[in-house]
Amino acid sequence: MALKKNKDLKLYYSIGEVAGMFGVRESTLRYWEKEFDIICPRTNAKGMRYYKQEDIDAVKLVYYLVKEKGMTLAGAKQKLKDNKETTIRHGEVVNKLKLLKEELISLKAAFDAIDPE
Repeated sequence: MALKKNKDLKLYYSIGEVAGMFGVRESTLRYWEKEFDIICPRTNAKGMRYYKQEDIDAVKLVYYLVKEKGMTLAGAKQKLKDNKETTIRHGEVVNKLKLLKEELISLKAAFDAIDPE
């Protein structure tokens, strides 16, 4: 499932909001939090999780490795352990390319609406 955009820029996001961004269950995010030390949202006294943008970026990276590349959790953890910085940069490039693709598709649709063949 494609990553859904959230245009509201906030300091903190609830686990439900983050789960909705990625089309995964909240339980999946809680599990990934246990498995990947790069995902560490703040919690309040009641245990509610609050994700900052850097936490969302970490979830995005795990999502890319596990859901899009089809890696196992163990494989994703090993990849991050072996070469974290390169993996992060590669994920960022892929995300930028996806945004570029969406923009190009949008432009094509706009041109097609102006001059349908």
